[in-house]
Amino acid sequence: MIRYRLDTNVLIRFLTHDDAAQAAKADALFQEAADGDCLLILDKIVLVEAVWVLGSVYDQPREKIAESMAKLLIKPGIRCEDAQASIDALYRYKQTKLDIVDCFLAAQSAADGDAVATFDKGFGRFEDVQIWDHGGGKG
Repeated sequence: MIRYRLDTNVLIRFLTHDDAAQAAKADALFQEAADGDCLLILDKIVLVEAVWVLGSVYDQPREKIAESMAKLLIKPGIRCEDAQASIDALYRYKQTKLDIVDCFLAAQSAADGDAVATFDKGFGRFEDVQIWDHGGGKG
């Protein structure tokens, strides 16, 4: 079976339908994946870029972005590396004002039990995320 790594522009056409000709082609590709004729691979970096584009260029609300992207991750024929952490990051994005990169850091650190080394106080809102103590002491 052929595998395609999705580029952000195809994903954006599929989600926004802002260009009718390209959207039709993107829809056909996603239908092929749903039918089992191909596998679409969605890299996390493309997911992050798509979230940024939808929010900053298309001015979509965080809730709509998070929900549409999370639904996409569970569609047949689509594979996203570490889909559970990605869905968690999208949920954190929906619930906070943090940018998507910080939400991915929080989700991944919570999943792996790692602490986040940051000066950003926004991470403190997540009870399941340990934060580096940058007070100057060891460990």
